[in-house]
Amino acid sequence: MSDIIRRDPRAEWIARNRLHPLHAAMQSAQGGEARWMGPHGVIRKNPHAVGFVGPNGVKRIDRSGGQQGGLGKRSSAPEVVQLPLHVVEQPAFHIAVVPDMVGGRLSSHDRDLLGLARKLAGNDGAVLAVVFGEHKESAFDTAGVDRLLLVEGDEYAGYAPEQRVLALRAVESQFAPRHWLLPDSRTGGGELGRRLAASLGERPATRVWQAEGERCIGRAGAGQQDIHRPLARLILAAAECAEPVSETRHEARVVELQGGVARNLPRIEDLGPVAVDPAQIPMAEAEFILSGGNGIKDWDLFHRAAVALGATEGASRVAVDDGHMPRARQVGATGTWVTARVYLAVGISGAIQHLQGIGSCDKVVAINLDAGCDMIKRADLSVIGDSSAILQALIRLAEEYRDGAARDAA
Repeated sequence: MSDIIRRDPRAEWIARNRLHPLHAAMQSAQGGEARWMGPHGVIRKNPHAVGFVGPNGVKRIDRSGGQQGGLGKRSSAPEVVQLPLHVVEQPAFHIAVVPDMVGGRLSSHDRDLLGLARKLAGNDGAVLAVVFGEHKESAFDTAGVDRLLLVEGDEYAGYAPEQRVLALRAVESQFAPRHWLLPDSRTGGGELGRRLAASLGERPATRVWQAEGERCIGRAGAGQQDIHRPLARLILAAAECAEPVSETRHEARVVELQGGVARNLPRIEDLGPVAVDPAQIPMAEAEFILSGGNGIKDWDLFHRAAVALGATEGASRVAVDDGHMPRARQVGATGTWVTARVYLAVGISGAIQHLQGIGSCDKVVAINLDAGCDMIKRADLSVIGDSSAILQALIRLAEEYRDGAARDAA
């Protein structure tokens, strides 16, 4: 038998092109090999064949698609990485953070804020997170929280900024934080931070997007100008003000307020949330978006699903060009950049311009027949199946949930 090494140029091209439909199958056929001998006897390496753990214990990204399901899925379970534990027994000072906790969980804005707090705390300080009411978050430790203060009670439910300011004044008396950090957001942090600043007599730094040493930079002029100023004690930070904590985990030790909090005589009556038509919400401000693409065959069913789920409608460029949706509903770099907490993509393959437009979404759910498309690889949760059947099931489940809630209320 000849010792000449034979090449298959087509197979090599497919192995290099992770967007090719047969890429995952080729990876599987080759056994997921990370090394092979080239045509000149040189050993080649595929850096994307398997994931790896960096020097700080951070699991790096596997871009081969092997972890995304389908034919290229690895048979072995992924390795669980235990991040190093950072413990501050006797903190020299505290950095107090009041996250928005929309939906009872840390948002990406909250995590950026905790990353900034971690940066200001250094090795001697402790990050103190103040959370109002019940929550569903289980990852305070990996978000950078050293001390967790839960402020619970019916008086903090709903819209109660005056009562929350009283609680924060109690935190000020007990812990005397070196800095207060709140998100400069429309979901409560911006107003609460300004009320707290007025109560403490502090001049806050608003829309801060960078803090270094004893200086900070904030946005002004509709985001067209930067204001440089000394680092304030009370900071209202913008999104992406710092990198979230990713290389360490922390105690998240629960602490309590001593002496309790005085009850406030409310001057504001909370009438509860007001129903808003999702179709009237601009996509840039929508929290839940149902977006359709070329894989949608029944657009009437898509519109009914959006109404049943209470979602704002969006679309890919292909769907807009085909006339199924208006141009104002196009999502992507050539349309509208969205920051939804949940983005449900139905029948969208995931062009690079579309993926850029949803880059700031917290959770992406993809429904598609192609298990190897880029939207499936980007999604936090993927459902492989026929979009019409899945949308019908979602409508049925939503109606059953509402009927059950109505019966319980009765």
